Amino acid sequence: MTEDSQSVRGGRLLLAAVALWAGLLAAPLPAQTPDAHTLAQKVDRHYNKLHSLKAGFVESYNGLGVKRTESGTLLLEKPGRMRWDYSSPAGKIFLLDGKYAWFYHQGDPQVQRMKAKELDDLRSPLRFLLGHTELEKEFNQLTLKPAANGEFTLTGVPKGQENRIQQVSLSVRPDGAITGIAIEEIDGAMTTFSFTNEAANTAVPPNSFRFTPPAGVPVIDGMPPV
Repeated sequence: MTEDSQSVRGGRLLLAAVALWAGLLAAPLPAQTPDAHTLAQKVDRHYNKLHSLKAGFVESYNGLGVKRTESGTLLLEKPGRMRWDYSSPAGKIFLLDGKYAWFYHQGDPQVQRMKAKELDDLRSPLRFLLGHTELEKEFNQLTLKPAANGEFTLTGVPKGQENRIQQVSLSVRPDGAITGIAIEEIDGAMTTFSFTNEAANTAVPPNSFRFTPPAGVPVIDGMPPV
């Protein structure tokens, strides 16, 4: 092989090596799994920038010999207001107006009411979205693992509910949005919520968080049955 041909061959090899190196640099790096602290902070940032939120929900309960699935629309507004309008079963409502929680199902002989600060309802873990969110202050023993569809599962024990709840698992997108909640109680009962069609900072109709008991229906202080 002549000196010129060796030079050409060497130059081609060099170009090939440079091209390969450039390709490696340009190739996207595999996505890294965040740790629980990092993802919890993303959840905080996602919800702290919101003043209201609307989403569809499906709620499933399995425990104490009861198994049911319900669905409807959830509306949240800061500070401290939420409204669960059930389309199945129709006429059921759970409303938190900031001071009281109201429970009513059309046709019931009474309305249940409870002070918000005393609320121990399984929908109450969502209350951390209604103020200044700091997820790591709401849950003990927060852990993370990868889940389906590129999401993650954050699991912990909500503070103040250790005697009732074994653990709560949040299904979280990489951007910090929560798509589902699974609540496992000490007695083995399981309640899950899945959320769809999230609408951030949606317009809230007037009086959305005001509950007026139907005429002639008494208001009883206390929680409704499971």
